[in-house]
Amino acid sequence: MSRKSKSSEKGLTEKNRLVPIYIFGKRYEVPENLTIQKAMEYVGYQFVRNCGCRGGICGSCVTEYRTPGSYKLKIVLACQAVVEPEMQLTQIQFVPSHKEAYDLDILRGDDSVLVKVYPELLRCVQCNTCTRVCPQEIDVMSYIAAAMRGDIKEVAQLSFECIMCGTCASKCPAELSQHQIALLARRIYGRYILLPSQNLQRRIREIEEGKYESVLDTLVKLDTEGLKDIYSQREQEPQDTSGWKPQNEDFPGDQLT
Repeated sequence: MSRKSKSSEKGLTEKNRLVPIYIFGKRYEVPENLTIQKAMEYVGYQFVRNCGCRGGICGSCVTEYRTPGSYKLKIVLACQAVVEPEMQLTQIQFVPSHKEAYDLDILRGDDSVLVKVYPELLRCVQCNTCTRVCPQEIDVMSYIAAAMRGDIKEVAQLSFECIMCGTCASKCPAELSQHQIALLARRIYGRYILLPSQNLQRRIREIEEGKYESVLDTLVKLDTEGLKDIYSQREQEPQDTSGWKPQNEDFPGDQLT
């Protein structure tokens, strides 16, 4: 990231109390309700690195900080965490990781595949540092233990919300690249273990047969208001989808014919 002249967002200070924070050791005052990322932009930082999705998904903005009176080093995503008074922060530019080359057409989902590709996996001392530093609060140590046992399904499910930021690898005393091991497990699980979705296979056949060509042709001709109207009529999928089926599986086709 680079520095530029101070941001012109002065109007923010009229509604929000200013709090002091330290960015790379230098003191600034920023509105108290800003995220760390917004606070850095407020004082003049322009992101050319350490910024991607701004939605807590890409893992680019990993930030470390401490607050007065606490020995703990906290690790968060700058786009999600709100500033704290007197916090001292820095950002992790990039975490080098060990990523082996492999061919999923050759690999199979046997119990020993993870250790064969990443033999350093057995160096894990189960210290739990990886779990403590994960900004997603993933139980990294447990999925590494599952990887050592060869339980690919367990690794895939426990690591599902991993954003590949590499923070675990940056702190690991055994020098593992946990996120790369988990990525391999998820790929093998999806390729060889997870049963194909019957609904997905059916939908692919329908697309290949041209079932939705006329619907798509109609949609691209609609104006913005027409698209909004169709979108507002959609049936939203519930949080708990067990036993749930959409009432109208052909939406929005039936609305356009």
